[in-house]
Amino acid sequence: MREYEVIYIVRPTLQEDEVKKVCKNFEDILTSNGAEIIDSKEMGQRELAYEIKDFKSGYYFVLTIKANNDNAINEFNRLALISKDIIRHLITKKEA
Repeated sequence: MREYEVIYIVRPTLQEDEVKKVCKNFEDILTSNGAEIIDSKEMGQRELAYEIKDFKSGYYFVLTIKANNDNAINEFNRLALISKDIIRHLITKKEA
């Protein structure tokens, strides 16, 4: 199994319950495509180094996941690019 770290930033204009809904939705996308979430951290709202889509801050989340293949990662990436709620995301493969 490969191990990945997924970092994403949710737009700051959402209410707290909406932010949790977005996070739950994207975690479900990973698990329904065969990934196992090892660790999930909410880093809170932080200032961005530069404006992204006219936002100066965002809610940061970090996930550590394991997956047998790239299906879950590819689907997360595809939907995160489309989503208006995620303003930036980064997926890295951890080395063994």
